[in-house]
Amino acid sequence: SLKNWSIKAKKIKILIKKGENMKDDLEIIKQIYKDADMSIASLTTLLTDLEDKDNKIKGTIKNIKEGYQRYKDMAQKILKKEKVELESNSFMTKMMANMGIKKEVKSDNSDASIADMLIKGILMGETDIDKKLKSFEKIDKKVEKMATDFKEFQEDNIKALKEHL
Repeated sequence: SLKNWSIKAKKIKILIKKGENMKDDLEIIKQIYKDADMSIASLTTLLTDLEDKDNKIKGTIKNIKEGYQRYKDMAQKILKKEKVELESNSFMTKMMANMGIKKEVKSDNSDASIADMLIKGILMGETDIDKKLKSFEKIDKKVEKMATDFKEFQEDNIKALKEHL
């Protein structure tokens, strides 16, 4: 369930080993940070748009947002420790996503429509992390575990959202 992933996300501790693949490891963590950051921004907009509406999906969205916040915090902590500049998604990217959410909610704010939109967004994030993982040959086992756990968290989110279709 989503709550288990939220708890699991808190427990992962990663110590990046200094070495030739450290840059690749940090790229994976930066991707998790960016994906979580974008997801939080989008889910925050969505929850604001649904505030006065009676959608049952709101609880699921809040749980998903909390899970992404834990991954963002974890990735941010690692990146700051390694003195890596945090790269959020661009203002334009976030603005376009927010406009898309507002348009979608305005045209159809049913739980099924919202779940479908969120599933598509999560799948895009999952594809991004898969591309990063495949582009690097050697990744620290703990970083690989973090990425795998993040992907499983995303898959659990999709399962939870499918209950609203």
